[in-house]
Amino acid sequence: MKTIKIIFITIVVSLLSTAGIGQEKKKKTTEINFKVDGICEMCKERIENALDVKGIKFSEWNVDTHNCTVVYKPAIISVKEIHQLIANVGHDTDSIKATEEVYNNIHGCCKYRD
Repeated sequence: MKTIKIIFITIVVSLLSTAGIGQEKKKKTTEINFKVDGICEMCKERIENALDVKGIKFSEWNVDTHNCTVVYKPAIISVKEIHQLIANVGHDTDSIKATEEVYNNIHGCCKYRD
């Protein structure tokens, strides 16, 4: 009988420990909003496609307001990396400016700089 109690307690403790580990793996998300330069629907598609990476749960860029909303997991991707992803496809953000080389390669109708 004593052996059965020990086995039962061991199983219960083991199950509780496993459940706790599963809880730690859940990653919380954070939402940020920032300005991104662009002009048209092609810009919107380019910006949102650039943000289709691991760690980003949702992204939307508004053509009229130039506001970009991103819901992401800070444990996987940083704000700086998010801004860099956008700059890498030719769009300036509040924090990072796209290189001239990358900017010059975007479609002519998408040119937003003077």
